[in-house]
Amino acid sequence: MSDILIKILYMISCIFFIRGIKLLGKTATAKKGNLYSSVGMLIAVVTVLAENKVLGSWNSQPLLNGYLWIAVAVLVGTIIGAIWAKRVQMTQMPELVALLNGFGGLSSFLVAITQYIAEQKGDYFTSVSLGLTIAIGAVAFTGSLVAWGKLSGKLFKKNIAIPAKNAINALLCIVGLVSIFAYSFFTSSNSLGLENIEFLGIVISSAAFLILGFTMVIPIGGGDMPVIISFLNALSGLAAAFAGFAINNTVLVVSGCLVGASGLILTLIMCKAMNRTFTSLLFKSFGATKKKNSGPAKEPKALSVEDAYMILEAAKNVVIVPGYGMAVAQAQHAVKELCDKLEANGAEVNFAIHPVAGRMPGHMNVLLAEANVPYEQLKTSDELNPQMKNVDVAIIIGANDVVNPDAINDESSPLYGMPIVNAFEARTVFVLKRGKGTGFSGVENPLFTNDNTVMIYGDAKQTITQLVAEFEN
Repeated sequence: MSDILIKILYMISCIFFIRGIKLLGKTATAKKGNLYSSVGMLIAVVTVLAENKVLGSWNSQPLLNGYLWIAVAVLVGTIIGAIWAKRVQMTQMPELVALLNGFGGLSSFLVAITQYIAEQKGDYFTSVSLGLTIAIGAVAFTGSLVAWGKLSGKLFKKNIAIPAKNAINALLCIVGLVSIFAYSFFTSSNSLGLENIEFLGIVISSAAFLILGFTMVIPIGGGDMPVIISFLNALSGLAAAFAGFAINNTVLVVSGCLVGASGLILTLIMCKAMNRTFTSLLFKSFGATKKKNSGPAKEPKALSVEDAYMILEAAKNVVIVPGYGMAVAQAQHAVKELCDKLEANGAEVNFAIHPVAGRMPGHMNVLLAEANVPYEQLKTSDELNPQMKNVDVAIIIGANDVVNPDAINDESSPLYGMPIVNAFEARTVFVLKRGKGTGFSGVENPLFTNDNTVMIYGDAKQTITQLVAEFEN
């Protein structure tokens, strides 16, 4: 295949990537964006295989060492991916995204290690790119594994504090960077008389940054997981970009930069939505500390479904605040039915979507789009908060931290300063919850004991289905 044709195919692939990411920005076009990106990746993979003459090895001896193994890997990955995508529940999507981020980082990490084994270190620029690929890929891999463990509840269920965390992370980073410098600018036979310095540089830098990914993410509290997932996604893209520099592959550089830049932009947007700086996310472990209780606990008021219906039947303005509890109960379709009943009864219904509601960016938008809730009804907290005092009923479905008034009223709360949905200002607040536990950040919510708040305990899907049945009767 000629160099000109290869460059044209790479350009076409990049166009598909850019267009795909653009379409992913809206719920209505997200599926098409995913398809465009997949087509772009297919073109890129086939072009890479053709460029390296792997496709021409069908009738030659190197077949078993080349194209066959690639075909086997693609087949195995396709089967695993198809089964995984078919079986995964929406409640498991956040941890799956975290795990896929980790796989992306691991792939770049292994590419760099492979280049070292193949003794293709190259010039200083290539060597530094190779070292940074190892560094960023390793952090993305172990950090994503920790995020997966926290989100799935299989590992790190309790908040873990690391003494002198920042000092330890700085030391690991310095050791890793010095090792990359040693690998890049020294040879095995050098004036210092050190042997195998390249090998030691690779091993030490790999170990340092693998540990750094763990120590960096493990102290971060559950309330920050959506933001850290976005950041790890940016790291996986950045690792791919540096891998592209190391192996001189244009399309990998472009696609990696696209993922890295979009992930970093999303991270900064979510930090702004939480009124936090990016540095506080990494260095202050926001959300990892529980607020101490003061004074006797006030008991929330419980309400039956029948009584809740009587209040809803008279409501003319209703705001629904979805959270992770809606995802756990898989209640999005039932919520859409309730929305239809309320509108048929003459009520105006809107959904207040907080940027960090759920366990990953856009979690609630995806669920509600799956249930065909009109995009126009999905409003941000900034749009709805000014009119919240005129809302008759605010229905909170499994949300906790994003409606916690301590974020506004209590400077001692770890949530203080985070913008929230001001559901507490509504005339009546329904909280649909399984029990009296705290949210993912572990912080108590005084909203649940307010005078205008009533709790409807039980499975959210069953509760909403019963409310729909009351309207039908």
